[in-house]
Amino acid sequence: MINQDEDFDWDPNYRLGVGMMLVNQKNQVFLGQRRDNKDDAWQMPQGGITLHEDPDHAMLRELVEEIGTRNVEIIVKSKSWYKYNLPDELANRLWRGRYKGQQQLWYALRFRGKDHEININTYHPEFSKWQWFEKYQVLDLIVPFKRSLYRQVFEDLWPFVEKHPKD
Repeated sequence: MINQDEDFDWDPNYRLGVGMMLVNQKNQVFLGQRRDNKDDAWQMPQGGITLHEDPDHAMLRELVEEIGTRNVEIIVKSKSWYKYNLPDELANRLWRGRYKGQQQLWYALRFRGKDHEININTYHPEFSKWQWFEKYQVLDLIVPFKRSLYRQVFEDLWPFVEKHPKD
Protein backbone atom coordinates (compact mmCIF):
# COMPACT_ATOMS: atom_id res chain seq x y z
CA MET A 1 0.00 0.00 0.00
CA ILE A 2 3.02 2.28 0.40
CA ASN A 3 3.30 4.21 -2.83
CA GLN A 4 3.54 7.70 -1.42
CA ASP A 5 6.20 8.80 -3.83
CA GLU A 6 7.84 7.41 -6.90
CA ASP A 7 11.14 7.86 -5.10
CA PHE A 8 10.05 5.85 -2.05
CA ASP A 9 12.90 3.56 -1.18
CA TRP A 10 12.16 1.47 1.87
CA ASP A 11 15.18 0.33 3.76
CA PRO A 12 14.25 -2.94 5.54
CA ASN A 13 16.60 -1.98 8.38
CA TYR A 14 14.08 0.70 9.35
CA ARG A 15 10.58 0.24 10.72
CA LEU A 16 7.99 2.05 8.61
CA GLY A 17 5.95 4.59 10.49
CA VAL A 18 4.15 7.89 10.69
CA GLY A 19 4.83 10.95 12.81
CA MET A 20 2.34 13.65 13.74
CA MET A 21 3.12 17.29 14.47
CA LEU A 22 -0.16 18.22 16.13
CA VAL A 23 -0.75 21.94 16.66
CA ASN A 24 -3.56 23.77 18.42
CA GLN A 25 -5.25 27.06 17.52
CA LYS A 26 -2.27 29.00 18.97
CA ASN A 27 0.22 26.99 16.85
CA GLN A 28 1.52 25.32 19.98
CA VAL A 29 2.88 21.79 19.50
CA PHE A 30 1.59 18.71 21.32
CA LEU A 31 4.25 16.70 23.16
CA GLY A 32 3.78 13.65 25.32
CA GLN A 33 6.19 12.43 27.94
CA ARG A 34 7.03 8.77 27.36
CA ARG A 35 5.97 6.35 30.10
CA ASP A 36 8.77 3.89 29.35
CA ASN A 37 11.63 6.32 29.90
CA LYS A 38 12.99 7.35 33.32
CA ASP A 39 14.40 10.52 31.80
CA ASP A 40 12.38 13.56 30.79
CA ALA A 41 11.70 12.10 27.30
CA TRP A 42 9.11 14.04 25.33
CA GLN A 43 8.02 13.37 21.78
CA MET A 44 5.31 14.01 19.21
CA PRO A 45 2.87 11.16 18.54
CA GLN A 46 4.21 8.53 16.17
CA GLY A 47 3.71 4.88 15.35
CA GLY A 48 4.17 2.04 12.93
CA ILE A 49 2.46 1.29 9.67
CA THR A 50 1.16 -2.27 9.51
CA LEU A 51 1.46 -4.46 6.44
CA HIS A 52 -0.86 -3.23 3.64
CA GLU A 53 -1.95 -0.19 5.69
CA ASP A 54 -2.37 3.21 4.09
CA PRO A 55 -0.24 5.88 5.84
CA ASP A 56 -3.28 8.17 6.33
CA HIS A 57 -5.13 5.34 8.05
CA ALA A 58 -2.07 4.54 10.18
CA MET A 59 -1.82 8.19 11.22
CA LEU A 60 -5.47 8.33 12.37
CA ARG A 61 -5.20 4.94 14.10
CA GLU A 62 -2.05 5.99 15.95
CA LEU A 63 -3.66 9.25 17.09
CA VAL A 64 -6.53 7.32 18.66
CA GLU A 65 -4.16 4.77 20.19
CA GLU A 66 -1.87 7.42 21.68
CA ILE A 67 -4.04 10.44 22.48
CA GLY A 68 -7.59 9.13 22.25
CA THR A 69 -8.85 11.41 19.48
CA ARG A 70 -8.76 11.87 15.74
CA ASN A 71 -10.39 15.29 15.76
CA VAL A 72 -7.76 16.77 13.45
CA GLU A 73 -7.42 18.38 10.06
CA ILE A 74 -4.47 17.52 7.86
CA ILE A 75 -2.51 20.67 7.07
CA VAL A 76 0.16 18.92 5.03
CA LYS A 77 1.72 15.50 4.60
CA SER A 78 5.45 15.31 3.91
CA LYS A 79 6.47 14.47 0.38
CA SER A 80 9.52 12.59 1.54
CA TRP A 81 10.21 9.96 4.17
CA TYR A 82 12.45 10.78 7.13
CA LYS A 83 14.79 8.39 8.91
CA TYR A 84 16.28 8.37 12.35
CA ASN A 85 18.56 5.91 14.08
CA LEU A 86 17.97 4.64 17.57
CA PRO A 87 20.85 4.57 20.05
CA ASP A 88 22.41 1.08 20.06
CA GLU A 89 21.03 0.18 23.49
CA LEU A 90 17.47 0.93 22.30
CA ALA A 91 17.89 -0.63 18.86
CA ASN A 92 18.91 -3.90 20.49
CA ARG A 93 15.88 -3.83 22.84
CA LEU A 94 13.02 -2.55 20.67
CA TRP A 95 11.27 -4.67 18.04
CA ARG A 96 13.50 -7.63 19.01
CA GLY A 97 16.52 -5.82 17.57
CA ARG A 98 15.13 -6.09 14.04
CA TYR A 99 15.46 -2.38 13.16
CA LYS A 100 18.14 0.22 13.66
CA GLY A 101 15.59 3.05 13.53
CA GLN A 102 12.46 4.28 11.84
CA GLN A 103 11.57 5.58 8.40
CA GLN A 104 8.56 7.86 8.73
CA LEU A 105 6.10 9.90 6.76
CA TRP A 106 5.23 13.04 8.73
CA TYR A 107 1.99 15.00 9.02
CA ALA A 108 1.29 18.51 10.24
CA LEU A 109 -2.17 18.43 11.81
CA ARG A 110 -4.47 21.07 13.28
CA PHE A 111 -6.28 19.85 16.41
CA ARG A 112 -9.92 20.83 16.00
CA GLY A 113 -11.18 19.74 19.39
CA LYS A 114 -10.99 20.89 22.98
CA ASP A 115 -8.17 19.86 25.29
CA HIS A 116 -10.50 17.65 27.35
CA GLU A 117 -10.89 15.40 24.26
CA ILE A 118 -7.24 14.36 24.55
CA ASN A 119 -6.98 11.18 26.57
CA ILE A 120 -3.55 9.62 27.00
CA ASN A 121 -4.93 6.87 29.26
CA THR A 122 -5.59 4.62 26.31
CA TYR A 123 -5.59 0.81 26.06
CA HIS A 124 -1.78 0.72 25.79
CA PRO A 125 -0.73 4.14 27.13
CA GLU A 126 2.54 5.53 25.80
CA PHE A 127 2.54 8.90 27.56
CA SER A 128 2.47 9.69 31.28
CA LYS A 129 1.56 13.33 30.68
CA TRP A 130 1.12 15.76 27.82
CA GLN A 131 1.32 19.48 27.19
CA TRP A 132 1.18 22.12 24.46
CA PHE A 133 4.56 23.78 23.88
CA GLU A 134 5.78 26.68 21.81
CA LYS A 135 7.70 25.59 18.72
CA TYR A 136 10.96 27.06 20.04
CA GLN A 137 10.75 24.82 23.14
CA VAL A 138 10.34 21.50 21.36
CA LEU A 139 13.93 20.73 20.33
CA ASP A 140 15.18 21.27 23.88
CA LEU A 141 12.63 18.83 25.33
CA ILE A 142 12.88 15.82 23.07
CA VAL A 143 15.40 13.02 23.25
CA PRO A 144 18.69 13.96 21.58
CA PHE A 145 18.62 11.19 18.96
CA LYS A 146 15.44 12.66 17.41
CA ARG A 147 16.53 16.31 17.33
CA SER A 148 17.85 16.38 13.77
CA LEU A 149 14.69 14.63 12.53
CA TYR A 150 12.44 17.12 14.34
CA ARG A 151 14.53 20.02 13.09
CA GLN A 152 14.04 18.82 9.50
CA VAL A 153 10.31 18.22 10.01
CA PHE A 154 9.91 21.75 11.38
CA GLU A 155 11.90 23.20 8.50
CA ASP A 156 9.82 21.36 5.90
CA LEU A 157 6.32 21.49 7.42
CA TRP A 158 6.15 24.53 9.71
CA PRO A 159 5.71 27.05 6.86
CA PHE A 160 2.42 25.28 6.03
CA VAL A 161 1.33 25.48 9.67
CA GLU A 162 1.94 29.25 9.72
CA LYS A 163 -0.12 29.75 6.53
CA HIS A 164 -2.98 27.48 7.59
CA PRO A 165 -6.15 29.08 9.02
CA LYS A 166 -6.46 28.60 12.76
CA ASP A 167 -10.27 28.67 12.93
